[in-house]
Amino acid sequence: MSLSWLSLLLLQIPITHATATDINHINPLIGSTAGGNVFAGASLPYGLAKPVADVDGQNTGGFSTDGSNVTGFSSLHDSGTGGNPSLGVFPLFPHLCDGGEGGVAECGFTKERRKTGYKLDSVRAEPGYFGIELNDGFKVDMTAARRTAVYRFSFPSSGDGVASVNPVISIDLTDLWQSRQNASISVDVESGRIKGNGTFLPSFGAGSYQTYFCADFEGARVKDGGVWVNDRAGSEPKELFVTRGFNNFFIQAGGWMSFERPDEGDAITARVGVSFISTDQACSNAESEVPNIEGDFDKLRDQAKKAWGEKLSPIKVIPGNGVSDDMLSAFWSGIYRTMLSPQDMTGENPLWESDEPYFDSFYCLWDAFRAQHPFLTIVDPQAQSRMVRSLLDTYKHEGWLPDCRMSLCKGWTQGGSNADVVLADAYVKNITGIDWGLAYKAMVNDAENEPLEWSYEGRGGLQSWKSLNYIPFLDFDYLGFGTNSRSISRTVEYAYNDYCLSVVGKGIGKDDHTKYLSRAGNWRNIYKEDQTSFLENGTDTGFKGFFQPKYMNGTWGFQDPIACSALASWCSLTSNPSETFESSIWEYLFYVPHDMANLIELVGGPESFVKRLDYFHDSGLADIGNEPVFLTVYEYHYAGRPALSTRRAHNYIPRTFNATNNGLPGNDDSGAMGSFLAWSMMGLFPNPGQSVYLISPPFFKAVEITHPETNKTATIRNVNFDSSYKKIFIQSAKLNGKPYSKSWIDHAFFTEGMTLELTLGETESDWGTRKDDLPPSLSDTVVQDNI
Repeated sequence: MSLSWLSLLLLQIPITHATATDINHINPLIGSTAGGNVFAGASLPYGLAKPVADVDGQNTGGFSTDGSNVTGFSSLHDSGTGGNPSLGVFPLFPHLCDGGEGGVAECGFTKERRKTGYKLDSVRAEPGYFGIELNDGFKVDMTAARRTAVYRFSFPSSGDGVASVNPVISIDLTDLWQSRQNASISVDVESGRIKGNGTFLPSFGAGSYQTYFCADFEGARVKDGGVWVNDRAGSEPKELFVTRGFNNFFIQAGGWMSFERPDEGDAITARVGVSFISTDQACSNAESEVPNIEGDFDKLRDQAKKAWGEKLSPIKVIPGNGVSDDMLSAFWSGIYRTMLSPQDMTGENPLWESDEPYFDSFYCLWDAFRAQHPFLTIVDPQAQSRMVRSLLDTYKHEGWLPDCRMSLCKGWTQGGSNADVVLADAYVKNITGIDWGLAYKAMVNDAENEPLEWSYEGRGGLQSWKSLNYIPFLDFDYLGFGTNSRSISRTVEYAYNDYCLSVVGKGIGKDDHTKYLSRAGNWRNIYKEDQTSFLENGTDTGFKGFFQPKYMNGTWGFQDPIACSALASWCSLTSNPSETFESSIWEYLFYVPHDMANLIELVGGPESFVKRLDYFHDSGLADIGNEPVFLTVYEYHYAGRPALSTRRAHNYIPRTFNATNNGLPGNDDSGAMGSFLAWSMMGLFPNPGQSVYLISPPFFKAVEITHPETNKTATIRNVNFDSSYKKIFIQSAKLNGKPYSKSWIDHAFFTEGMTLELTLGETESDWGTRKDDLPPSLSDTVVQDNI
């Protein structure tokens, strides 16, 4: 039998040894220290209830494996964010205290008095479950339904000399960063129920939000209950309203219940319903989702595990001989984190009535549009459709597409109007259920109308954008108000936002799409061809031509190209605001995702571009811990050197992305880092807003992705796979059994269930290097056949 006939036959044989998703490889603790800020607790996919232990160390995601102290157990969290900790409202805490002269005040209800260390080797985290043991002997297990958290408090054994001491559980009317403005609580001893609500501030946005809880307890008879304020507590009254306090004096307050000591081996179980509507709805959520408080814990844990298995089931991996469990753990855990947020809050939105879905914790689209939402598009298109519909419903009721949104509040806009990219990506990949007329109207609103407060919605500087064709340095903008900075990063982002608008407009037959296509070239207007760049020690980097800030009169300003890089100082909205956001001019130079061919020509051609990209990554200028760097890892494809993209990915994985507790190079940003890792290890990387996936060999022998709507399976298979990763360069490729030389593939690969077979070797080949093999660019500019 000839090799060609054998290849065709093999293509028709199913890969029977591809196993179902093994969620036991998922480790929620990856990224739980060193700034990964992941949520390590229990959750359903996109679930609202997210219980975990809160600590007083790196607590942005609630818990960290940094060895700090546990201060409580709370039911609402976000994952992977930076800045102020988010949510962590109404933490519970178990106490053993026999009263004495001070009564229950001796329990130590304030955060400073109750904080307790934990046993690091006791921490157990898996999808839908989190468990921990405190140094004083308390063991706490937790699991979750969609809007309900369940905690199981096991008290120290009688052998610890505490047999006669009764347990107490307190609830604190606070959040992780003590932003509470006011709160209320009521304690009902007869029913064993504590209810409450509070007003808090979002961690990265404007305004405030209200949230509610309803806690019920089983496992021991309730003896008494009451409220506490600062270091004092009492059985009366049973209700309390508390404000923030005077100036910087933050009033600590909450409620408590005491119980008869459970029998040896028994536990007290707390069911905590949460809501953003009312305490009654919080109670209703809990009662409907967890009717049997004590008996439903193991059932909920199993249901959560099953739910995660179903969500991850479209992906199957054939690891190949020698692939470590750590590589599999890093891969599956990255995928898992893409589905923690945004959170499905349908039915929990008090701001407007609607039949449409409502998702929250878009934290932020500036981070998530690059890899996370394209990833959900292939593995969970139904959820992605619901998220897009939620964005559009927010536009209908609040007038603007959000760029960042959390806790029912408008989040700060970091760059452009990047919901536009999410919508365009959904459009070119045929996500169903979307009103594209409404979507286009929302995108045009971003491009044409400037809001009064563009710090948290829309775009600023549109008057200059339309007349000068760039965002000026020190712009005179009297139409709206925001942080008057980021003129360079906003210019390049607005250009791509308008490109995305033109794509949707052309697709649905809008005549004005050409106007936005023209604006997509505005990035060229801030390119200063004679600009040089020096390192801080005075060394010339040897490259000329960079973006620079430009005044309204057309003269040039100056920002050092290395400023805001990993070699210089951090630049954000409030910390050292600059003309680039969270990245340097070096990094933003590579952000022309729709017209890389034009950019490559502008900097001197493919060879010069490759040298510049190499220098960027090798010198330390690149910040792999922040999202703008993602696409630069794979931009060698556009210069006809796809093998160098593969080499660069292997340089970062597993060195900076791995299965350790500090296995993320930066904030996970609600799954952005996880999705970068997942794409890279699967062997494709998206250019979002375009039907383009850049091909690089998977880190496994084969990967299968079954499209949940078409039920067709796409396969990427390595020939000559080598788990030592010496053979990582594509020598040749076949698509459905036929030779394939392009270095990219479109979305039909997934929806039609194609098979891509990559033959690997130890050296760079000429595969994917010809002019006709390159990924598409907007301009007619072409690159040289080879370097």
